[in-house]
Amino acid sequence: MSERSRPVTIADVAALAGVSRALVSIVLRGVPGASPANREKVLRAAAELDYHPDQRARLLGAARSRTLGVVHDLRRAYQGEVVEALYASVLDGAAGGDGWRLVLEPTGSRRPEAVALQALLDQRCEAVVLVGPTSAKAQLASLAARVPVVVLTRAVRGLDVDVVRTDDEAGARLATEHLLALGHTRIAHLHGGRAPGAAERRAGYGAALRRAGLAPELVAGGPTESDGESAAPRLLRPGGPTAVLAFNDACAVGLLAAARAGGAAVPRDLSIVGFDDSAAAALSAVALTTVGQDAAALAAHAVRRAVARAEDPRLPASETVVPPHLVARRTSAAPGASAG
Repeated sequence: MSERSRPVTIADVAALAGVSRALVSIVLRGVPGASPANREKVLRAAAELDYHPDQRARLLGAARSRTLGVVHDLRRAYQGEVVEALYASVLDGAAGGDGWRLVLEPTGSRRPEAVALQALLDQRCEAVVLVGPTSAKAQLASLAARVPVVVLTRAVRGLDVDVVRTDDEAGARLATEHLLALGHTRIAHLHGGRAPGAAERRAGYGAALRRAGLAPELVAGGPTESDGESAAPRLLRPGGPTAVLAFNDACAVGLLAAARAGGAAVPRDLSIVGFDDSAAAALSAVALTTVGQDAAALAAHAVRRAVARAEDPRLPASETVVPPHLVARRTSAAPGASAG
């Protein structure tokens, strides 16, 4: 590890401030014993180096908070369902969360992930669960050096973080094989760009098509309803695909709405499959065929790992992969056929 990339320590702050490590500790703990001048030097040095105490080390010698922090995106409906499942796992204690509590910090268009994470650290959370995080690996590594981290619904490799995720590649393969079995030979994938899970879903879709001797057709999409709506003209063109696997349910619902608004019949003119099995997918007006992620299982595994790592930060990180399942509803049928 290079000098620049290693975590900043209390010794670094002491060296920059020109004081002892004991004095730095006194200042950062907020206890009496430092002169105003020395206190100012230490705080200035800590700010310049962006020093943050190692949360895990602090908790070993402090009163336990028994708090799990959760970061989630307010704009992602399925993440809300995962958060609800996290609460259930903590409340029923079945996943080892008995006596623990959750603290939520949301992200949004005007509240970046880094702000939410810092808020959780300030609340002395003993472990952090990140639902579909978008932070770069370097940021996740920096966070994991301070507190146990569980990443939900995103594949992360080579870091000291626990990962709990759905097998996105297998899910996309299931969806594509479903459409192939219905007789579709022109199947497009409205992909998710760089969103968590998007690369794995592209791989599963492509593998299923190539195994059938067919060429993939990738169409740029994204994780929102507006992404699905804006892609509709590219998919509903004459001679275009007869079926589409959308990146997620929100994207699929946007495409479905645009198709219906344009006079296309789903699934007769275009079969649509989503991914998540969100609450919206099950609405009678939507009845979306989709790939189901087991939110309850994902949440239980995440809570179990977060508590275990908080109890013993020396435990090695692990990855848990939960299998997906296909949920067939009314938006998929044979080419030219209406839903049964």
